[in-house]
Amino acid sequence: MTITTPRRVGALVLAAAFAASACGGSAASTAPSTGANPAASGGPSMAAISGTINVSGSSTVEPISTAVAERVKKANPDFNFTVTGPGTGDGFKTFCTGETDISDASRKIKDEEAAACAAAGIEYTELKIAYDGMTVMTSPDNGALACLSFADLYALTGPQSQGFDQWSSAADLAKSLGSNTVFPDADLSITGPGEESGTYDSYVELVIKPIASKQNPVQENATRPDYVASANDNAIIEGVEGSSTSLGWVGFAYAQENTDKIKELAVSKEPNGTCVEPTDTTIADGTYPLSRSLYLYVNKAKAAANAAVAGYVDYYLAEGTISDVLTQVPYVNLPATELDATRTAWEASKP
Repeated sequence: MTITTPRRVGALVLAAAFAASACGGSAASTAPSTGANPAASGGPSMAAISGTINVSGSSTVEPISTAVAERVKKANPDFNFTVTGPGTGDGFKTFCTGETDISDASRKIKDEEAAACAAAGIEYTELKIAYDGMTVMTSPDNGALACLSFADLYALTGPQSQGFDQWSSAADLAKSLGSNTVFPDADLSITGPGEESGTYDSYVELVIKPIASKQNPVQENATRPDYVASANDNAIIEGVEGSSTSLGWVGFAYAQENTDKIKELAVSKEPNGTCVEPTDTTIADGTYPLSRSLYLYVNKAKAAANAAVAGYVDYYLAEGTISDVLTQVPYVNLPATELDATRTAWEASKP
């Protein structure tokens, strides 16, 4: 079975277009160069870049960072890179011990992660680079549902739903939260991100935490533990595809690349509220309830000591880079004012 994801599509398309050798989830480039300036092939201009960078973190941001690195490599034979996507949380663990130069993130850094960086003497710059949404999905064979509210999702995936193995088992809890959704009397098979993933953290922050804190002030802000959790977005897609009455969630871009295998569900923030489908437009304007920002965190000392790090980020934020990459990797561009704010933050912190 072939699962097509932005990570795979982006790498393959860019490899064909730019003759880069890196592809997939972890990239260490040795591609040949055909010039010192990508502007010759339509990309933004940049100074020559040499050296090696190490980027890790969010599997959601990974395809963007890989695509940018491939473009830099094409014009700079002495530039090499590694980009991996073990998850936002795992990325911050290595970033805050100084093992990586840049941490990709699909959420803001947590207080405890920031404290770990501070304890290690690591100063960083936070750069918002794009928008993404989380898509709630089921099997295309599941015709019983088209929309779920946050109350429904909490009843199905929250800490109080542990042990529910039927959709209908969540009905009473959902009703107590104000929902009138009718759940099917069918097996409930859940596949979703694991705790190392920024997608998991964002889901908990947006869906689980607000309801859990009202239900019980000491209620753990976490999902139910008894579902199939994976850091591999391909595996999540496969899990949802593999059951006719499945439930799962994943980054919007991965769902978009697999609409022949999964069915996207609309989401309402309020019980019985307005159902909003995930699209570029609804994610960018914030009307889709499961929208989120994507970030780079750049180690300031590494950027000062290694010109390749600063040069890579310069090119990342240059006019046209992200917008062009996002034609191949289907995330959502920042509005111009927000991208300008990101550039201003970077220029203020540059060595």
